[in-house]
Amino acid sequence: MELVKTAQKLEALGNPTRLGIFKLLVQAGKKGLPVGDIQKSLGVPASTLSHHIAKLVNTGLVVQRRESRTLFCVADYVVMQDLIGYLVDKCCVKDSCC
Repeated sequence: MELVKTAQKLEALGNPTRLGIFKLLVQAGKKGLPVGDIQKSLGVPASTLSHHIAKLVNTGLVVQRRESRTLFCVADYVVMQDLIGYLVDKCCVKDSCC
């Protein structure tokens, strides 16, 4: 994963509301959650929530799908694993802590 894209993903997760959204979605599993459920769970106004979800979608951490009139958000586990892998890649290269 290239440095700039990694930084963008970490920046997106650096906001408490977006981190809360992402945590909910990771816990929800591959089915994801309807946007309305995320809003109820976090108590975030709809316009604010939309902005935060868009940031997560734009960085690739979250994907969306529509089922009839319901918009679902799903954590992209492959992107999440790549991000974690980037952070631990070559961990402790100069030390034997791992």
